[in-house]
Amino acid sequence: MESAIGNSVYNFIDLVGTSTTSWEEAVSNAIACAGEKLTNMRIAEVVEMDTTLVEGRIVQFRARVRLSFKHEVEPETL
Repeated sequence: MESAIGNSVYNFIDLVGTSTTSWEEAVSNAIACAGEKLTNMRIAEVVEMDTTLVEGRIVQFRARVRLSFKHEVEPETL
């Protein structure tokens, strides 16, 4: 029997979110997109932020996010 604490396995994926407005929105976009397919998301760590420039002006904010989510075992694999 699994206790309420411990005995869990987590997967990690790296995502890159983009926005023309802000880094915060870029992070939110990455998490929202992942949330359409993933369940049990736990922690999002912003690993790197950068911008795309055109003629010296920021045209896009990008955020690389490392996302963890709880690994779920399919019942048929038990």
